[in-house]
Amino acid sequence: MHRHHRAAALTATVLAGALFATGCSSSSGGKKSEDDTTGAAAGKATTPRMTVAMITHAAPGDTFWDLIRKGAEAAAAKDNIKLVYSADPSAGNQANLVQNAIDQKVDGIALTAAKPSAMKAVIAKARTAGIPVVGFNAGLDDWKDLGMLEYFGQDENLAGQAFGEKLNATGAKHALCVIQEQGHVALEARCAGVKKGFKGTTDNLYVNGTDMPSVKSTITAKLQQDPSIDQVVTLGAPFALTAVQSAADAAGKAEVATFDLNKELVTAVQDGKVEFAVDQQPYLQGYLAVDSLWLYRTNGNFSGGGTAPVLTGPAFITKDNVDAVAEFAAKGTR
Repeated sequence: MHRHHRAAALTATVLAGALFATGCSSSSGGKKSEDDTTGAAAGKATTPRMTVAMITHAAPGDTFWDLIRKGAEAAAAKDNIKLVYSADPSAGNQANLVQNAIDQKVDGIALTAAKPSAMKAVIAKARTAGIPVVGFNAGLDDWKDLGMLEYFGQDENLAGQAFGEKLNATGAKHALCVIQEQGHVALEARCAGVKKGFKGTTDNLYVNGTDMPSVKSTITAKLQQDPSIDQVVTLGAPFALTAVQSAADAAGKAEVATFDLNKELVTAVQDGKVEFAVDQQPYLQGYLAVDSLWLYRTNGNFSGGGTAPVLTGPAFITKDNVDAVAEFAAKGTR
């Protein structure tokens, strides 16, 4: 029987800026992809054309990054930006992609710093080359030290604490926090936050996030090994849906709650298969990261005076309020 719960969405800080027309997008999959399209007004752009490279640590097939990219593409389409998207889950390879962007003399770089130490030297090279760099999604604790201009994302430790406190209200006693990539600072911070906010016992379980059958079998085995686990915490929507299958296979009492959304996860919350989700608004992160570089170039603007991050979450999505975001999730923007 599912535990009953209520939650109110927390306020997300939103940055607004003046936007103009024309567009671009990028295709999915692979290390690097690019699609340069002409302006919506037949090339009659009101601001100079600029090129922005977005470089993430996305693993192939992770739907979370589709939302990031859609937001980035929307901002690029309004700002007369040629968006060049590339991704690699290997920190070393990601740094190489940043170097490629520097060599191409792009006008701005937006990147994730899941493993900050690997990005430090190449960000310094971008600054030396006069290319502004903004961070988003991963690297909240390090963005200023890395020399980035701005940061857009969620305070993962605080989000984890709020998550843990919500578990207290559900009556959970023993949580299993599933980390799909060891050493990823944002994921580690989430589970650390959960452990801090949750009054019960919290165990971490590391899985190979690029091998979903392995994720499923590993979670199932852990639940069968320790039937006292009554809560599975996942750090991404695809992993939550897999954990639901694992919990069913283990035939125990474990419920599932998660960070992040996708269309299928929204349905799972509506159906009661997943208790709740924390939405960090990835579409907004991608949008603001790209738009901020346009604002900086065209008007010298940067948020927070370069000292404070722009927070896009957390917001709790539960059965009580999920219908309000279902339409946007179906369009692939939440």
